[in-house]
Amino acid sequence: MAGTASMLCLIIITLFFPPLGVFLISGCSVDFLINILLTILGYLPGHIHAFYLEYVYYQNREAVAAQPAPGVYSDRIQRGGRDYGTIP
Repeated sequence: MAGTASMLCLIIITLFFPPLGVFLISGCSVDFLINILLTILGYLPGHIHAFYLEYVYYQNREAVAAQPAPGVYSDRIQRGGRDYGTIP
């Protein structure tokens, strides 16, 4: 239930300000900077990019062995937040 609540909060935040939603899942990364530029160029491209990143994040969070998603540069999103910041 906590995962669903956090996902809904993230979606609501992204509806109003897409870069903030991307920042919450990727941190200060290339994906965050790309989203800022897309939002400046047009509000709709920023939304599309942000929701794609959130989809990949939550999809990889559920997957056991996730395939790398095209167009995603943040390791944190590619891993779904798992094992982020740990030494292998």
